[in-house]
Amino acid sequence: MDFRLNEEQQMLQDTVARLVRGEYSFEKRLAFSETDLGFSADFWKQLSELGLTAVPFSEELGGFGGGGVEVQSLMAELGRGLCLEPYLQSIVFGGGLIRQAGNDSQQQNWLAGIASGELKAAVGLQEPQSFYDLNNVETRAEKNGEGYVLNGRKAVVIGGHCADVIVVSARTSGDTRDADGISLFALSPDTAGIERRTYPTIDGAKGCDITLNDVQVDADALLGAEGEAADVIEYQAGRAIAALCAEAVGVMEMANELTLEYLKQRKQFGVPIGKFQVLQHRMVDMMSELEQARSMAILAASVADSEQGDERSRVLAGAKNVIGRAGQFISESGIQMHGGIGMTWEYNFAHYAKRLIAINHQLGDDDFHLERYASLLQAS
Repeated sequence: MDFRLNEEQQMLQDTVARLVRGEYSFEKRLAFSETDLGFSADFWKQLSELGLTAVPFSEELGGFGGGGVEVQSLMAELGRGLCLEPYLQSIVFGGGLIRQAGNDSQQQNWLAGIASGELKAAVGLQEPQSFYDLNNVETRAEKNGEGYVLNGRKAVVIGGHCADVIVVSARTSGDTRDADGISLFALSPDTAGIERRTYPTIDGAKGCDITLNDVQVDADALLGAEGEAADVIEYQAGRAIAALCAEAVGVMEMANELTLEYLKQRKQFGVPIGKFQVLQHRMVDMMSELEQARSMAILAASVADSEQGDERSRVLAGAKNVIGRAGQFISESGIQMHGGIGMTWEYNFAHYAKRLIAINHQLGDDDFHLERYASLLQAS
């Protein structure tokens, strides 16, 4: 198979790479992380002006019409820069949910603004008790006249503190773990009864816990058919997993480059420590893990926009498992070879390691996806 990018895909990747190299130094990232917004509004604007926020959307919405490979190319470069902007949450996941579940009116209201970068979306699917199971939903949406009343909690909503629309899951029928009975709602964060608690996450981003207290919404806040959102959530979570895998590869590439450079510069007993065979072997192991992760990211990207089915689910679960394990190995090995400096806040390797750990825990860690892969294989 030919895995080379075509001319348009290569131009897209080169554009993002130049932008990240020119605008996203490690020192700037630290400063962005410490602001109330938690990322760079100027960098987000540049992504918008270059049309990068429109990559996954159709041409009718002013988009690029890109698929999994285009998103992979973009996310890998954002990963190399450890970019904090909520591209995954707003463009890939949030925009994807509205695009798949929303009616024409809802798509017109939200997607053009999301694609242009003028509006930001966030996704609230995870709950304190859910442990990666997106069908484990305790939040309730009760009928109230022509609308609904929502009550519940959503946990670790990345970008929720600055979102213009928050897509949340709520149960309109069924028991807590049932796939049937889950609905999606597009909420304005200014709606009465929505409380947001913002905090920094381990990787420097901003997380947000959302509490819904008797939140009243009109019927047009419902995305798609009532009680039938589970398949939509699973499909779009798969697209988000493929994007996360691509980002992780970019992060791992930089982590390996930083480690290799350190082995060449750091001297012990009068010679660079990279001369020691045991460290050479460990560096080879890190490169091998990266290559395997890159192959799985390519495979995940190739099925990201395919029809939903067990084969697609197995590929995505396998990719998330392999990349989660590879990220952990590269993080731990890199820290071991750096020594104490690899754990310090002022040195950039520690932040790459933190991001890899965070990626592993987003949308299911390696153990969760190993079990999921095994169950899907057994069911086939």
